[in-house]
Amino acid sequence: MSAPLKLALAGERLQLLAERAVFLPERATLLVADAHVGKAVSFRALGVPVPRGTTTETLQRLGRLVEATAAEHVIFLGDFLHSARSHAPHTLSALARWRDEHSRLSLSLVRGNHDLHAGDPPAAFAIDVFGEPFRLGGLALCHHPQVVAGAYALAGHWHPCAGVGGRARDRLRLPCYWFGSETLRPVGVLPAFGAFTGMHLIERGSGDRVFVVAENRVAELRGPVDEPQASRRASSREPQPASSGRRRVRRS
Repeated sequence: MSAPLKLALAGERLQLLAERAVFLPERATLLVADAHVGKAVSFRALGVPVPRGTTTETLQRLGRLVEATAAEHVIFLGDFLHSARSHAPHTLSALARWRDEHSRLSLSLVRGNHDLHAGDPPAAFAIDVFGEPFRLGGLALCHHPQVVAGAYALAGHWHPCAGVGGRARDRLRLPCYWFGSETLRPVGVLPAFGAFTGMHLIERGSGDRVFVVAENRVAELRGPVDEPQASRRASSREPQPASSGRRRVRRS
């Protein structure tokens, strides 16, 4: 594991990892967004030819990260399983083997939109499941980016990336962490952790900070970025329940 980039938010110390997860050292806790376990098998069940081995790759990377950080708790910020088809026998067998290898590890899941369709993980995996937001100190752990009163929200869902350009007019899209201002827009979004996930350009507003993942390290992006043609507003994603009492993140 490469050296993390350290950040302080809402009274918590965060380590942004090049493996696309956040570690909270004082809580020995890893935050992982959008694992999408079983996505490939879901696509193959629909007749779409996609690479094999992505679930194994995701679980192996998570296992290495748990060992490297000595994490005692992993909290998934939604979309742990991709769909109901993710309950395929060989996918669940891979998960069961991984769980047996990390039997002392506490696991929690904040439900995301894919989890609602996939259903909760089997009880044998001993994963505590919560609705959003899940409060952890000064943080509010969510799947959908949203403002939560009295807390800084950390979420997933967007699979954020930043577009950068080189001198030869080449363009790259890099997975990134996006953090809104603690005073203007107290919401941060983690990159997707899963090995088989897409990425979406985000819009950087006033006071936002963007940290890209490249060459096994995390670095803050201070120069210009490619902006999406259509704003990546929370309102363009699946709507929040009207009864939630939480307003959606709006971008400048």
